[in-house]
Amino acid sequence: MPPVRLYSACPKCRHTPLPDEQAFPAVCPGCGVILAKIGSLPPRPVAQTVTEATLATRPESSAAGAVLYDVDDDPPVLVRVLRFFFHVPEEVDRSYWLGRIAGFVLLLVWTYLIWRDMYIPGGDSGSRFLHLVLTPFHEAGHYLIFRWFGSFIMILGGTLGQHLLPVVLGAALLWKRKDPYGAALFLWLLGYSISDMGVYMYDALDPQLMLLDGRTGADSDGHDWQNIFGDLGLLKQAERIGLFFGGFGKVVMAAGIAWAALMLWLQKSRLSDSPFAETDMK
Repeated sequence: MPPVRLYSACPKCRHTPLPDEQAFPAVCPGCGVILAKIGSLPPRPVAQTVTEATLATRPESSAAGAVLYDVDDDPPVLVRVLRFFFHVPEEVDRSYWLGRIAGFVLLLVWTYLIWRDMYIPGGDSGSRFLHLVLTPFHEAGHYLIFRWFGSFIMILGGTLGQHLLPVVLGAALLWKRKDPYGAALFLWLLGYSISDMGVYMYDALDPQLMLLDGRTGADSDGHDWQNIFGDLGLLKQAERIGLFFGGFGKVVMAAGIAWAALMLWLQKSRLSDSPFAETDMK
């Protein structure tokens, strides 16, 4: 009598191969389910058994023996989002990783100096250099990008323009290069830009900051947030709003630092000296 063969792969765990004789009481070697009783049990996502030989080619795996991991062609949305924001190449270039470590240490020191010197009521965002870097994009937001959307949006467009710089560059690194670490650095820059905006907001009630035309908001009508808060009826709350966004910017900077640190930690387990490492990011 020929053997009873019900399944080519276990309907529960997708283990292969299965015994040729699958009549009761034959069980799946992978999960132990009795094949004759499994009936219409819905199958799990496709999985495969990884042996010690294949473990050697998977830098993220360190356990000896066989393990089971899911290979899901259509993962849930949350899984896809996490893979997008925390992507790690199969192999991470060791020299690149060490350079990132060095850059990260410098970023921590720079952040400390910025936060030490940042004083929103005194008009100091903590870094004159970064403020000057953002200024051309602030002006471009006014006159090149948002001037076509009415007076209010054009005035607001200066701040939007300086925020767009880190947002666009960070998104490009994520989308085009699959580089969450680089995107984390631009999230940090976005946080600084928000704090810099908080300085400008705070100044709106009693303008003291020198504008590009050499005058203060008290001497001209060129103060963006004085105009914006005036139109919105929020001028008396300008200082509180400025302090809030000054602090919120620090939170965003800290989030960028945490994201970058996590990516460095995730990359550590996949370091390689191969010249082809990180090919999906080049």
